[in-house]
Amino acid sequence: MPIKTVLVSVSALIPLVLGSLHLFYTYWGSKLLPRDPALVDAMKGATMVITRETTVWNAWIGFNATHSLSLILFGLVYGYLAVARPDVLFGSAFLQAVGFLALAAFVILSKTNFFSIPLMGMAVALALYSGGLVLGHS
Repeated sequence: MPIKTVLVSVSALIPLVLGSLHLFYTYWGSKLLPRDPALVDAMKGATMVITRETTVWNAWIGFNATHSLSLILFGLVYGYLAVARPDVLFGSAFLQAVGFLALAAFVILSKTNFFSIPLMGMAVALALYSGGLVLGHS
């Protein structure tokens, strides 16, 4: 397997694993819960300005789940492309740019909104992906 394929597939594995863990923590366990139980109760009882059809709590769960699914989707699609269809990925400037921009956005969001583990994971994924692209153009 060419090194460019290895780099991009390992890069894709990182958001896949982090997204899967995040999805698991969204529905099971307490890692994504506020430390203050009263805040959970307040979120469950409050609606948002945009609509009364959901609570802040349900939106919180939905936002966490869709965030997880975006990471999982990135990992599955780019991992598949790197391993099963490298000709498509490495032959498409569009797909390469979308992957780069998605990972760069994950890095920025991790830096501005999250904590060190997602930031390190996404930074490593971006570095590996970038390395794979560079080798793919040599």
